[in-house]
Amino acid sequence: MGAKKEVNEERREEKTLEEMLGMLDEHIKQLESEDISLEESFRVYEKGMHLIQSCNEKIDRVEKKVMELNDNGTLQELL
Repeated sequence: MGAKKEVNEERREEKTLEEMLGMLDEHIKQLESEDISLEESFRVYEKGMHLIQSCNEKIDRVEKKVMELNDNGTLQELL
């Protein structure tokens, strides 16, 4: 089952931050719907939490690549 989780992680990695945020928006709309069952709302909530984790990881990676000016005025990548 570990291989299946790795494949799911890779699929999440392929999505852009904008795509993942759009998916989160859809999950929120589903949760706000009066037609959703309690069991389904738990499933949608869990998927949303995984998406939030993926978004946070992607943002963290981008932040580590932020460039800053060093003393001589050239850009230097932060690691």
